Amino acid sequence: MKISVIGSGSWGIAAAKMLCENGHEVTLWSFNENEAAMLQQDRENPALLPGIKLPGQVRVTSDIACVQPAELAVVATPSFAVFETAQKMRPYLGKKQAVVLLSKGFDKNSGYSLLSDLLERVFMGAAPVVALTGPSHAEEVGRGIPTAVVAASMNKTAAEAVQAAFMNPSFRVYTTPDIVGAELGGAMKNIMALAVGVSDGAGFGDNTKAMLMTRGIMEMARFGVAMGGRPETFTGLSGVGDLIVTCISQHSRNRRAGLLIGGGASPEEAIRQVGATVEGYFAAQAVHELAKGKEVAEQLPICQAVYSLLYEGVSLDDTVKALMTRDKKGEIEESWMKHIQW
Repeated sequence: MKISVIGSGSWGIAAAKMLCENGHEVTLWSFNENEAAMLQQDRENPALLPGIKLPGQVRVTSDIACVQPAELAVVATPSFAVFETAQKMRPYLGKKQAVVLLSKGFDKNSGYSLLSDLLERVFMGAAPVVALTGPSHAEEVGRGIPTAVVAASMNKTAAEAVQAAFMNPSFRVYTTPDIVGAELGGAMKNIMALAVGVSDGAGFGDNTKAMLMTRGIMEMARFGVAMGGRPETFTGLSGVGDLIVTCISQHSRNRRAGLLIGGGASPEEAIRQVGATVEGYFAAQAVHELAKGKEVAEQLPICQAVYSLLYEGVSLDDTVKALMTRDKKGEIEESWMKHIQW
C-alpha cells in the first residue's frame, strides 16, 4: 500500500518507520524544506527521536503533492497546524483515499471543533477520516515497544483498512465507531496530565495524583457523553489508557510542563522550557469554551482548575483550595448517570 505521512515530528517519524517496516511504500512529508533534506540524508532527527532511524526505503519530501498517489494519508501535525495542512492537502486528495488522524486536540479557529470534524469540512466529506489514538508515545512506538491503540471511525471499512495497515506483532489496533469519544479522550487526557504534573511539581504526592487521575477520567466521560460520545469509550485505550500513559510517563510534554508550573514557573515559561507543543494548554481553553452553557459545565472542576491556573492567573494555593472545598457530592452524580445506557 502507498502511504503518505504528513508531518515529520516525532509521531510522523515513528509512524513512517513502522509503516515501512510493515511492508508499505511510505513517503514522509515535512513543511520545512531544510528539515526534509536533513531527514532524507541523515534518516534521523536526534532532537526528537534520538537513535530511531528511518528505513532507507522511506522517501522524505516537502512537496505536499505526495498525497496524490497515496491510498492512506496520515496526518501527524500538531493540532494547531491541522487546518492549514489539510488545506494544502485538499487539491491532491482523491475520493478513494482514507485520512488517518494521529493529531490530538481541538481546532480553535473553527469554534474548537474536533479535528476529525475539521477534516470532514475541509475535504467536504470526500475521504473517510479515521482517528488513530490511545496510549502510544512516539518514542516507544519507534522502538517497537508493545503498544495498543484504537482506530475510530463511523466508516467501518476505513477503520478496518487502517487496522490492517498499522497492525503488527508490536502494535495492536482495535476498531470502534465512537470517533467523538475516542478523540475527546485523546485531547482531554492532556489537561489531566498537566494537572498531575503540577501536583508532582508542587510535591503533593501519590494520593493527589491518584485523585486527579481517577476524578479526571470521570470528567472526561461526563464531557464526552455531553458531546455525543459513548461512556464505555472512556474506560478503554483512548480514555483510561491514554490518561495513564500521559500522566505518568517521562515522555509526556504535558506532564513536564505541569512539573515546571508546580515548581513555580509561569505557564508561558513552562511551555518555552518544554520546547514543543503542549497540547493540554490549548485543550484546557477549548474545553472551557465548549462547556459554556452545557449542563455538564459545573461538573468539570479539574478542567476548570487547570484553566484558572493557566489563563486567569489564579495562584496554585487558591486553585487547590477551590478544588478541595467544593460542595459535598456523591461520587457518581445522577445528572451524569442518566446518560448511561448499558
